[in-house]
Amino acid sequence: MLPTRHKTATIKGQEVFYREAGPSDAPVVLLLHGFPSSSHMFRHLVPALADDYHVIAPDHIGFGHSAMPKVDAFDYTFDNLAAVTAGLLDHLGVRRFAMYVHDYGAPIGWRLALDPAFDVTAIITQSGNAYMEGFTKPFWDDLFAYVTEPGRETEPGARAKFSPATTRWQYENGAPDPSLVSPDTWTLDQLLLERPGNDEVQLALFRDYPTNIERYPELQGYFRSSQVPLLAVWGENDEIFGPDGARAFSRDLPDAEVHLLPAGHFALETHLDAISGYTHGFLGRIQP
Repeated sequence: MLPTRHKTATIKGQEVFYREAGPSDAPVVLLLHGFPSSSHMFRHLVPALADDYHVIAPDHIGFGHSAMPKVDAFDYTFDNLAAVTAGLLDHLGVRRFAMYVHDYGAPIGWRLALDPAFDVTAIITQSGNAYMEGFTKPFWDDLFAYVTEPGRETEPGARAKFSPATTRWQYENGAPDPSLVSPDTWTLDQLLLERPGNDEVQLALFRDYPTNIERYPELQGYFRSSQVPLLAVWGENDEIFGPDGARAFSRDLPDAEVHLLPAGHFALETHLDAISGYTHGFLGRIQP
């Protein structure tokens, strides 16, 4: 097993932490994490892919070990998170890559895919949504209420999404055997969420979330015109982004591979071998 290196680069004035493994001349696979996690969610997938691929897994600004400037010093939008990721790729000299997206990593990755500066060769999505069918009730009800009308009445429901109970629930929901999910996962995430000022970071990103949905028609047009190879490996028990979101990719990408696993939102915690196997097989077929 090849070692994983833990690095930091200064991008647009911000320190960006990333994990990197695999041969420098191998095809690049970019791993983009979701909320409320970090590249830590890929700690086992990185070495599992590194024998054949050059794997890069950054922490988004405001998450993990990357910088967390205050909201008055950095405009927390998905456009800006994607711009920092693009800057990291520029720094590393990467223009062509496959990407693996999860949750928040999806709208960041979709922006990269729509950027003509990059050549996205393939997409692996694990609860990385691109269709309205993916949004599952009741999880999204409070968030949509908040983004529609931010204020005193709706903010408590939004804040509940980064409470300790919800953070743990995100990892355990839908897991066939919760004992397979390390408590280190939600404990680390919660410690980072509870840093002073991070609540305002998360609320700002919640308020910006509609910009992702607004771009769905453009994104779906990209799928239809590019026919980019896509693999969906999705927890069929996910109560945040439901399995209909995985099935929907086939509407615009008839050749999409869709595998629903008996897992929840953080399916890598319980189904690493299956996801790694599907990913190796998929990338091997399209990038021999």
